[in-house]
Amino acid sequence: MTQSVVVQVGQCGNQIGCCFWDLALREHAAVNQKGIYDDALSSFFRNVDARVGGDGSSISKGRISSLKARAVLIDMEEGVVNEILQGPLRDVFDSKQLITDISGSGNNWAVGHKVFGSLYREQILEKLRKSAEQCDCLQCFFIIHSMGGGTGSGLGTFLLKVLEDEFPEVYRFVTAIYPSSEDDVITSPYNSMLAMKELNEHADCVLPIDNQSLFDIISKIDLVTSGKLGAAVKPKSLVTTNVGTVTKCPKKPFDAMNNIVANLLLSLTSSARFEGSLNMDLNEISMNLVPFPQLHYLVSSLTPLYTLADVNIPPRRLDQMFSDAFSKDHQLIQADPRHSLYLACALIVRGNVQISDLRRNIERLKPALHFVSWNQEGWKTSLCSVPPVGHSHSLLALANNTCVKPTFMELRERFMRLYKKKAHLHHYLQVDGMEECAFAEAVSSLSALIQEYNELDATKSLPVLDVPRLSVAL
Repeated sequence: MTQSVVVQVGQCGNQIGCCFWDLALREHAAVNQKGIYDDALSSFFRNVDARVGGDGSSISKGRISSLKARAVLIDMEEGVVNEILQGPLRDVFDSKQLITDISGSGNNWAVGHKVFGSLYREQILEKLRKSAEQCDCLQCFFIIHSMGGGTGSGLGTFLLKVLEDEFPEVYRFVTAIYPSSEDDVITSPYNSMLAMKELNEHADCVLPIDNQSLFDIISKIDLVTSGKLGAAVKPKSLVTTNVGTVTKCPKKPFDAMNNIVANLLLSLTSSARFEGSLNMDLNEISMNLVPFPQLHYLVSSLTPLYTLADVNIPPRRLDQMFSDAFSKDHQLIQADPRHSLYLACALIVRGNVQISDLRRNIERLKPALHFVSWNQEGWKTSLCSVPPVGHSHSLLALANNTCVKPTFMELRERFMRLYKKKAHLHHYLQVDGMEECAFAEAVSSLSALIQEYNELDATKSLPVLDVPRLSVAL
């Protein structure tokens, strides 16, 4: 069994991380009712002998003594991390996993990347090495951060380069939260643009998530729960609420949005944690969904989001779940993949679903989806027998699709509106080591990425050649 380490950076990264660990504990508690430390738990948690001082010795088998998250928490302000340490999750972390400052990055990528990156590099590296040493088979680093803030975008992407240099064989999966066009951080286009260049160069897979999409999804769920759509909603849906969790976090305005992202990560790793008839490892996601190094942005959708009351979902609703995964309303960025070009697609199904159900739905949906001519059968599938808590089954779709391009184009437009006026530029240029050429290089990097997507889109109307199979003479 492999292990993963979660690195949560900045306010946004740590708030999502809080939801993730809370829901992960709930999910494992529902499955592991005997209190035995097993392979599934070991993927994200260490079992520590609480009676031993210092770090505590890890216990590989037997009863659960004290679970510690395989995580590193980084923030240049203390607020969110202190809340976590004073809250119900305090026993899951210890001070040796934390790096905090008191001054903050002031919504400035350059401060996070150049100043705090240099200042804390050795401390970060030491904690990462310690986390890696505590794993039997470290497969992946999950990095969670925002793109609009200073610490998340700056220090979060600095960390990527450190991981690439020190752990080149370990996959780097980034969950990056992109600001909406109405974001209240005026410098967020600068931060996002500068961070994009680092993601292009140093990440293996990026799961872009748009704040506006999360907000729209939660607004629709609120409509459902208020009864305006005439449907009853399960009160304990893991996707939308943390009611009934093992360790209940105080409810905050963004909790419902953060829970969706936390569920994305839980579903992404479900096949690595639990048994199923068709397993998919994290390295298979990168191998099968990323045909070219820079085109590693995967559009995600999660169903069911609008959770109906009846638990025994009939086959018709199972089919609806597959349809929803490809609909515009269920995407975690502002995109419609059905009208764009697929390079590849992964379906991670959880619950009591048969391989025949999976194949039937792929065949049903395939005619309406446009795949590149050289990868018409570009599907990767996974079946995990353990559903999320509160559901009979669920589906996570990951699409390498050109529909991500408008998100990048809008980011470039917002950046250029500020950059043409040189507005707020002096805040960046007064930071040691920051030069104006970094902005031009970031624009060039994103423009090159957009052009790659343009070239792929241009092939969409080309006929698909039915290449004859090699015939063997007997």
